[in-house]
Amino acid sequence: MRTPVTWLRRNLVVIAGLATLAYMILPNVVVTVFSFNNPSGRFNYAWQEFSLDAWKDPCGVADMCGSLGLSLQIALWSTLAATALGTAIAFALVRYRFRARGAVNSLIFLPMAMPEIVMAASLLALFLNMGIQLGFWTILIAHIMFCLSFVVAAVKARVLSMDPRLEEAARDLYAGPVQTFLRVTLPIAAPGIAAGALLSFALSFDDFIITNFNSGNTVTFPMFVWGSAQRGTPVQINVIGTAMFVIAVLVVLAGQMVGNRRKKAQPK
Repeated sequence: MRTPVTWLRRNLVVIAGLATLAYMILPNVVVTVFSFNNPSGRFNYAWQEFSLDAWKDPCGVADMCGSLGLSLQIALWSTLAATALGTAIAFALVRYRFRARGAVNSLIFLPMAMPEIVMAASLLALFLNMGIQLGFWTILIAHIMFCLSFVVAAVKARVLSMDPRLEEAARDLYAGPVQTFLRVTLPIAAPGIAAGALLSFALSFDDFIITNFNSGNTVTFPMFVWGSAQRGTPVQINVIGTAMFVIAVLVVLAGQMVGNRRKKAQPK
């Protein structure tokens, strides 16, 4: 005979997973709900009435869309650079043996373990000692540096799981090095590369601490949000946050659909 305790034991993992998922999604739900709010004052912290004004004019706040475009531009370029460098480093660490390989491996993962405030202050000291003017390029260099480690971690895990016999079979069938890489190696490593690129883009777009230290007079979207929170929080910030969340969910769902279709298309 089933009892509530028995049912709870059998479904404890599912309940814990759903509770954790709800806890993670709750802030996004709050942001989405308050994107339709019409606050009476400067701060969008208390619900007043339903309104679509912010959605009709998401760039109604001065300089907000400019800072958003700047953050997207920095995130895009840093993702491209970190993905290219990180993929090459991951293949080198897995496929080749060279002197100081262990040291290089440790140095690559050091930014992941180092507190952001330490890296931010160190990069600021480096740029000032070299006489580099703080701005767009210093932010881009800093973002590439800390995104690189995450790309290497994602791609390296994928490369370690690859079967080298597939590449050997391609060479046995008279495929050249470039053809083998483009048609065999790259498609197999593509999920790890894509994961590293998406993670890099998210980290770069969201970063505040390192950017704040090395931005000079340049204002990115996270810095704009922080500055706005001191004077008043416009509803348009919630609109942009909701739009970014929906886009991220759609990207994940699209990736899942493509992966499921590939699995179904594979011969059993």
